[in-house]
Amino acid sequence: MLLNCDLGESFGNWKMGLDDEVMPYIDQANIACGFHAGDPDVMQRTLLQAKKHGVQIGAHPAYRDLQGFGRRSMSLHRQEIINLLHYQVGALAAMAEVQGMRLSYVKPHGALYNDMMAKTEVFDAVNEAMATFSQPLKLMLLATQDAQKFQAAAKVELLFEAFADRRFQDNGQLTPRSHPDAVLDGEQTLQQVKLLVEEGVVITQSGKKLALHADTLCVHGDNAHAVAMVRQIRDILPQ
Repeated sequence: MLLNCDLGESFGNWKMGLDDEVMPYIDQANIACGFHAGDPDVMQRTLLQAKKHGVQIGAHPAYRDLQGFGRRSMSLHRQEIINLLHYQVGALAAMAEVQGMRLSYVKPHGALYNDMMAKTEVFDAVNEAMATFSQPLKLMLLATQDAQKFQAAAKVELLFEAFADRRFQDNGQLTPRSHPDAVLDGEQTLQQVKLLVEEGVVITQSGKKLALHADTLCVHGDNAHAVAMVRQIRDILPQ
């Protein structure tokens, strides 16, 4: 199982996350493309850090929502979603090419990610955007009980991800952040990772065991505590 992390989310003089510290411990860097966070300078620095540590790079596009950090849903037409994805992914792909690098995948951010999982029309638009991009790219989405439905509809290769520190519901969806138990504490996070690695299951909000197939595990590098947690998670995964 790979480790992925949302990175490159600083903007101008505003700094978000400890990208340099978490990069050595992950396998995949999901790099913001400017619509929810990030800018050309941040994108370049993040790409160079990923290159230094041999980390796969993926685009992390979002709705155009800097003020809301991409966490507010927008009602867009199909072609508008396709265009905003091509625009953002294309920008990162071009900057990567300058560094002799190539994108491997795309992971939508925030509300766009949630809408893709919940609304067929949004998934279809994202799916079409990836299928018509200028190079083959995998699409990262949430590992749920509906995995076969997404596989059947996909026009590109899919990567299913689980979250190290998020509580799952019985249907495989993430517990909304508004719920007090949505985010796991340190010990709960490590226990969830161990269950995923050893048994391929998570314990849901109601206490049930839920089988999940995950290709990659999302971790965070927002602060020193989060980076220390990533190091512990790295030690749990098979070498």
